[in-house]
Amino acid sequence: MTRIGIILGSTRPGRNGEKVAHWVLDQARAHGGEATFELVDLADYPLPHLDEPLPPSMGQYQNAHTKEWADRIASFDGFIIVTPEYNHSTSGVLKNAIDYLFAEWNNKAVGFVSYGAVGGARAAEHLRLIVGELKMADVRTNVALSLYTDFVNFSDFAPGEHQAASLSTLIDEVVAWSRALAPLRG
Repeated sequence: MTRIGIILGSTRPGRNGEKVAHWVLDQARAHGGEATFELVDLADYPLPHLDEPLPPSMGQYQNAHTKEWADRIASFDGFIIVTPEYNHSTSGVLKNAIDYLFAEWNNKAVGFVSYGAVGGARAAEHLRLIVGELKMADVRTNVALSLYTDFVNFSDFAPGEHQAASLSTLIDEVVAWSRALAPLRG
């Protein structure tokens, strides 16, 4: 069974991302198919600013928090990353969590669900550059949630009906690409 991690890329108090991530998880589980989905909340992995003495590409992790994070990420075949847009990019906590590892990300598919004033599109585009360096395959579909049209009062999540269709396509792509990349991970 293909395992997909849904990474909640914000730890900010009162974060909109929590509602978005649970919506993604609910939609993914209802979607069916031959994949399982799990939420990975970065608030549950309080990683300090990158504190490993050796580059992640060497795979010689020294700290217990890094080893725990590496085991969690290694357990998945692909990912859906839920990201806010802060200052035309992703959140610092998500970038830090990504930077901690290397091989655990390799040859896995990834899709983005972003949110912000312009749907978080710039955060998703920035993440595409980052995941390419980690030998990940990013799918084309991006669910871009606008704070103006998919949230009431910028905080109550109420996605437009069209967003569920986009998310369904994204899920199909992430699962298919995760399966296709399996021989490279083996």
